[in-house]
Amino acid sequence: MKMVFIGADHEVTGSCTYIEAAGKKFLVDFGMEQGKDVYENTKIPCPPSDIDFVLLTHAHIDHSGLLPLLYAGGFKGQIHATKATSSLCEIMLRDSAHIQEFEAEWRNRKAKRNGKEAYVPLYTVNEALATINCFVPHSYHERFTVSEGIDVRFIDAGHLLGSASIEIWLTENEVTKKIVFSGDIGNFNQPLIKDPEYAQSADFAVMESTYGTRLHERSKDILEPLKKLLLDTFRRGGNVVIPAFAVGRTQEMLYNIKKLKDAGALEEFQNVPIYVDSPLAIEATEIFTKNKESCYDNEAMEYVSRGENPIGVQGLITAVTTDASRAINFDPKPKVVISASGMCDAGRIKHHLKHNLWNPKNTILFVGYQAEGSFGRRLIDGAGYVTLFGEDIKVAANIVSLPGMSGHADRNGLVKWIESIKEKPKKVFVIHGESQSADSFTELLRSDYCYDAVAPYSGAEFDLITEKFTQAEPELVPRTANRKSNAAYDRLNAALTRISSIIQGSRSLSNKELAKMTDQLTELCTKWER
Repeated sequence: MKMVFIGADHEVTGSCTYIEAAGKKFLVDFGMEQGKDVYENTKIPCPPSDIDFVLLTHAHIDHSGLLPLLYAGGFKGQIHATKATSSLCEIMLRDSAHIQEFEAEWRNRKAKRNGKEAYVPLYTVNEALATINCFVPHSYHERFTVSEGIDVRFIDAGHLLGSASIEIWLTENEVTKKIVFSGDIGNFNQPLIKDPEYAQSADFAVMESTYGTRLHERSKDILEPLKKLLLDTFRRGGNVVIPAFAVGRTQEMLYNIKKLKDAGALEEFQNVPIYVDSPLAIEATEIFTKNKESCYDNEAMEYVSRGENPIGVQGLITAVTTDASRAINFDPKPKVVISASGMCDAGRIKHHLKHNLWNPKNTILFVGYQAEGSFGRRLIDGAGYVTLFGEDIKVAANIVSLPGMSGHADRNGLVKWIESIKEKPKKVFVIHGESQSADSFTELLRSDYCYDAVAPYSGAEFDLITEKFTQAEPELVPRTANRKSNAAYDRLNAALTRISSIIQGSRSLSNKELAKMTDQLTELCTKWER
């Protein structure tokens, strides 16, 4: 039994852990890196075709976003997730592929004019759709057997609709080890969704540390500052533009604004329009409604029991088409515009920023984490000018980050999660946090709570039987230069592993079929050797 740390190690995005046990090879998450890459991630130590299955904590792209690349490389196994996560990934992976294909088309128009190389998307819509067919949905608390010697159970992590901590029982040679992956641990008292559940036992715990050095302001204070910000902006004739993740944060904001409107708190602006300009967010909102019984908290269910939709705010206008999206910026009246992406790196939000950043009457309201290197982080850090669609824009709007809106547990919430495991795990692996946060939280667990805790770097390999690192002891792994991966080369490598897998499985073919395959591959090699 071994575990190899691949992604989100001393970083926040790109979550991935590789495990070998009971004769199987599998992944827990396979996420896309977003924002600045501080460290170079090691590669998965086998071809994608050798991965037997994937366990997915939740639908956010930094946990699920590379699954279509895995499929493109030859993976044909099952992806196990909760029912809500499976439904959300159906729209999110498709949307991710659309964005990449659109960006490739846009870049290639410029590349053609400039005589530059063509840009290749990381994966295609067809590959995303094929990946969606690999999903196997499960209910919370259902313990199921993936294969002999491997049992799994999902419990509610309270971070996002369908998000889960994953309990894994591994049995080899009559020895059983239990690993618990926290996934992203939710904050307390979040709108709509339930508070986190906690595992009771574990031999090893792998836990996030996004806010391992911070304490959140109390979430019950959100409505008052949100009300003040909305009224102040509307009274000076401005718009409130909210870059929000299409899944989770958009629905929470609709819920909060509904509560303000239902209480008459927006005074003369009770009828102000609330635009949701994100086809993905609109689809996700429908999935929230369909999963209300398993995921909504008691307060949200009170609305449901009265026959009300808790995210059906009065004055809501959805923009699906591009024409409807453009029309929003020609409406001179004060309004709220909620659009994706949440970190402002892609999607329709960039158009709304272009039309609103320059005007001091407006407010740009951030309600989610902004990764280092992201466009949103630049705005929060005080950028005076930004470039959007080739145009330099002065940042004159009021840039605000709303406290208490984090979907991640703070330091106290993280401690509560690990302390809920009744008998201390033999080792705690701290991942999914910027380097300072991961290291500081690890030291806190060691010094104040007496855990054997470590923050591994990508490439660290741990033997679950001997309970020792067998490769790349975490504190000895050097930092590497930030090298963004080349999507075209990544796809070529994926094709190579797929070809290798086909060749390895071709022994049963006839001599005629083998000769034909050889001729075709030789012809391909000859073409590219010239």
